Amino acid sequence: MQGVGDNTSLDDRQFTVSARTWRRWEGERPGWPSEDTAIVLHDALGRWPEDLGFTTPPGWIRPEHHEEEQVNRRTFTSITAAALAMGPTAPQHVDPALVDYFQQQLEGHYRADMFLGPHDLIGTVSAQYQLIDKLVRSAKGETRRGLLRAGAAYSALVGWLYQDAGDMDGAAFWRGVTQEIAARSRDPHLIGYSLVNQAQVRTDLGDGHAVVELCEAVLDDADRLVPKVRIMAMQQQAHGASLTGERRSVDHLLDQADRLLSSVDDDLPWGNACRRTPGYLEVQRATCYGRLGLSAEAGSLWAQVLAVVPEAARRDRGVYLGCRQPPPPQRGSRTRRWKSPAPQPPSPLRPVRPACAANWPCWSGRCGRGTMPRSAGTSQRSWHR
Repeated sequence: MQGVGDNTSLDDRQFTVSARTWRRWEGERPGWPSEDTAIVLHDALGRWPEDLGFTTPPGWIRPEHHEEEQVNRRTFTSITAAALAMGPTAPQHVDPALVDYFQQQLEGHYRADMFLGPHDLIGTVSAQYQLIDKLVRSAKGETRRGLLRAGAAYSALVGWLYQDAGDMDGAAFWRGVTQEIAARSRDPHLIGYSLVNQAQVRTDLGDGHAVVELCEAVLDDADRLVPKVRIMAMQQQAHGASLTGERRSVDHLLDQADRLLSSVDDDLPWGNACRRTPGYLEVQRATCYGRLGLSAEAGSLWAQVLAVVPEAARRDRGVYLGCRQPPPPQRGSRTRRWKSPAPQPPSPLRPVRPACAANWPCWSGRCGRGTMPRSAGTSQRSWHR
């Protein structure tokens, strides 16, 4: 204890140390102080008992670590609360018209995301999911099934908003909720959609093999699925293939998806990015090429995409501009070094805006990851809404 301070440092009427305790502390084998005493010692001397020469007992965790655990627990609770409401709830009448109401609201949330970004929408969409979950518990028959389908779409959007904000813990949790609700709905299209959602998370985590496996599981039932879901699975599998260095598989999968685009004619309220996103598959291919280290091919595609993206789509433009500089190939990648294609005639598409436009706000946490080696274009912000 010498050199750190003397007992006058603890001269506080609310805290006294007996002479016997001081002698024991100054001996060769001082006893371990209680947690309250340890906190006072830290406040007075700026050090924890183990830093003062006390022998640390098994299981000792500094109080500051307890506080960190409490903060983490509060964060986890805030993410999960809307999906983990305790029951039973009081029964109530559920009007079948509510199914259409929630479906119409969903389209509005997709549009709002284009202008607001994830942080301003997470609370709103989560609250609506919580209401759907409450209504499901009282609904019967087709109304219940319709609300389950709506709930799966809302939870998928919440998962995407967390992923777009860069919160992979929240994204993974809500993707799991989506898969559960989709399975309960017995809707094969939603079940496939939920697996693609899981593949998005694995893509951002750089797990290419898991991405491929999840998408293959979706496509095993391709004959039962609307073209839109098959397209989503194919393009996401292409991202998985790019993570494992399989350029040929990337091209094959995206070519297959391209042939299906004209067949998308369902009225499902979710997963419509392939219809409303200009250059949808070109964005996927450009991202995959960037990840594979094919800079020339990726740059050419990004130029074409940016030329047709509306000026009002500020977030999309910001994300795409952030993806134009691709990351280097991963160490150990089996990427083939393909030669750039022969020069092509000038494109009729107008030139893109200068690179300084990359400074436009896009409100996406995924833009802050440098050149976004894992998440740039893994499942871009509007690709699966």
